[in-house]
Amino acid sequence: MKDGQEVRRVPTAVIAGVCGFALMAGGGIALWVANRSPNPADTQSSAPTTAPPLSPTPAESPAVIIPVPPPNPIRVPPTQTTPAQTPESVPQQALPQPLPQPLPQPLQQAAETVQVYWVKGASGKFEAVPTKVAARQAEKPDAALQAAFNSLLAGPKDATVSSEIPKGTKLRSLSVKNDGVHVDLSGEFTSGGGSTSMTSRLGQVIYTATSLKPNTKVWISVEGKPLELLGGEGLEVDQPSTRQSFDKNFPL
Repeated sequence: MKDGQEVRRVPTAVIAGVCGFALMAGGGIALWVANRSPNPADTQSSAPTTAPPLSPTPAESPAVIIPVPPPNPIRVPPTQTTPAQTPESVPQQALPQPLPQPLPQPLQQAAETVQVYWVKGASGKFEAVPTKVAARQAEKPDAALQAAFNSLLAGPKDATVSSEIPKGTKLRSLSVKNDGVHVDLSGEFTSGGGSTSMTSRLGQVIYTATSLKPNTKVWISVEGKPLELLGGEGLEVDQPSTRQSFDKNFPL
């Protein structure tokens, strides 16, 4: 009997040991599993809050509208209709301005007309026969009288008149001053002829020199020297001479 009881105890102990080991192993596994299992709080924090949406199918996806900015509007100025304008309503600047008129050109001054005096008659006696001569520079009396003396010394072109001034006589100078007209002739002026010829040539010079102003005084020189006596007979010449003094001293 004793041997039989001992035999039954052994398996019970073994079973008890096995069960204890199994419990221990199970507890260890449970503990290990517990340590390996994630914390619910950690699981909730790491897990996405919302499940990612499934990609919709082309039939279910709505149309995407991309906004396009409107183009810049082109501002067209409104067409203004203006009422019919009258000259009173139109501003002064809007009225057509008259074209500028050309400035009147100054009238050209007529050429001064001087007179050259000749001798008339076969006797050679002085007789005032004027001939008009146009001078180029009318504004200058000197130039006008020089033109007259050039014509006088060149001789007449009219066959009805003559000159007692000897050919070859030249005008050395002529000037118009405050005291009168100064005439300087070459030495040929005193050559040849009698008293009648001397009187006539003297009258030709005095009247021609005073053709612009009849009352002008005339100063006559020959080769730069004042003429006091003219000709072999000693015809006395006043300095200055005038038309009045000549007519008095040599009456026609």
